[in-house]
Amino acid sequence: MNLFDEIVKAKTLLDGIVQTTPLAESMNLSDEFDASILLKREDLQVVRSYKIRGAYNKISSLSDAEKMQGIVCASAGNHAQGVAYSCNILQIHGVIYMPKTTPKQKIKQVQLFGKSFVEIVLIGDTFDDAYAFAIENATENFKQFIHPFDDYKVIAGQGTVGLEILSASQKPIDYVFVPVGGGGLAAGLSTVFRELSPKTKIIGIEPEGAPAMKKAIENGENSPLETIDKFVDGAAVKQVGDLTFEICKDTLDDILLVPEGKVCTTILRLYNEEAMVVEPAGALAIAALDFYRDKIKGKNVVCIVSGSNNDIERTAEIKERSLLYEGLMHYFMIQFPQRPGALKEFVNNILGVDDDITYFQFAKKNSREVGSVVVGLELKNKNDIVAIKEKMNINGFQFQYLNEKEDLFAQIIG
Repeated sequence: MNLFDEIVKAKTLLDGIVQTTPLAESMNLSDEFDASILLKREDLQVVRSYKIRGAYNKISSLSDAEKMQGIVCASAGNHAQGVAYSCNILQIHGVIYMPKTTPKQKIKQVQLFGKSFVEIVLIGDTFDDAYAFAIENATENFKQFIHPFDDYKVIAGQGTVGLEILSASQKPIDYVFVPVGGGGLAAGLSTVFRELSPKTKIIGIEPEGAPAMKKAIENGENSPLETIDKFVDGAAVKQVGDLTFEICKDTLDDILLVPEGKVCTTILRLYNEEAMVVEPAGALAIAALDFYRDKIKGKNVVCIVSGSNNDIERTAEIKERSLLYEGLMHYFMIQFPQRPGALKEFVNNILGVDDDITYFQFAKKNSREVGSVVVGLELKNKNDIVAIKEKMNINGFQFQYLNEKEDLFAQIIG
C-alpha cells in the first residue's frame, strides 16, 4: 500500500464529513517566540478532535457484510467519539470499550454522537485494559476491530491534516509540532510532509509520563512501557502501534517530552489568553515550544491543537499540577507545638504577605507536645520558598518538604 496515495484518497472521501479546520496565527505566541506560530485547530472538529478523520476513513472502507456484522473499538475518548459519529452517519452498530478512568464529559459525548448506534462498555483502568477486552469481543463475535492508530486506513485519514496544512499555508513551513499518542496522526502527517515538503522538520511531542514512541525509537524496537502517567489521557499509551513505529522512526526529526505540569500551565494560558478550551493532549504541541525556543526564532511553525474534550471537573487538578510545576505550590509536613497560638506564630513569623495557606490538615492529640501538620502554601513568587524554609528553621519548626518526597506526597496529598 502506498500510504501517501491512501491519504490523498481519504481527503476526497472525507470532504463534507469533516471540517477543514482553520490554520490560524496566534499573535500572543508569535510575539513571545519571535516566530510565526500557526495553530491547526483540530479542536474545532464536530467531535472536537482529529480522530473523526481516521475513524470514518476506516469504517467506510469496510465491506457491506462487515458493516452488517458491526464494529468494535477501544478508546480513551477521542477515537471513541470519532467512531461513534461515523457509526451514526453510516448507520452501523458499534460497541465502544473505554477505560473506567475516562472523563465523564467524553463518555457523554460518545453517546451523543453515536446515539442508538453505539453501546459503551466501561472497563479497566487504562486504554490497554479496554483494548484487550475489545479485541476479545471482536474475535469471538467476528466483528471488525477499529484500531485507534495502528491501521493504514486510520493513519491515512489522520494524514489529511497534513494536506490541509499545506493547502492553507501561504509560506513554507519550517517546523510542525505534532502530539504523539499511539502515533497515527504523527505517522500520517509526517508521510505527507516527506512527500510534499521534505525540508519541514516534524517534531513529535509526548507527555513526559508516557514516552512510548521516544523509548521505542531509542531502543530500536516497539516494546511497551511498564508504567505510565495517565493524566494526558489522549496521548498516554504504554505502546505505540507497530505500523506507526515503523513510519515515525524514519519520518520524525525529533521527539520532545513535555512535563505534565507544563501541559497544565499551557491549558490555563490558552484559556486565559486565547479563549481556547483544550484537553491535555491538545496542549502538548504548544507546551513544547519553550523547549525549541532558540531553534524556531524567525521560523514558520505549525502546532497541531489535536482536541478540546476537556472535563471541567479536572480544572482543580490542572491548576494544582500547573502551580507545582511553576514552583508556586509547596507542601510540608510540619511538627507543630500543640499549644494555643502556635498557628498564629507560624502565620506571623513564617509567611509573607502574599503567601496563602491552601491546605491544612491537623488532628490534635493532647498526650503529645507536638503534632504533625500537613500544610499547603501557594506563593506569588517561586523564589520566596527559600526564605520560608529558612524562617521555619530559625523559628524551630521541624519539617519535611513533601514536594521532594514523591512517594510520601502521593500518599498524603494524592
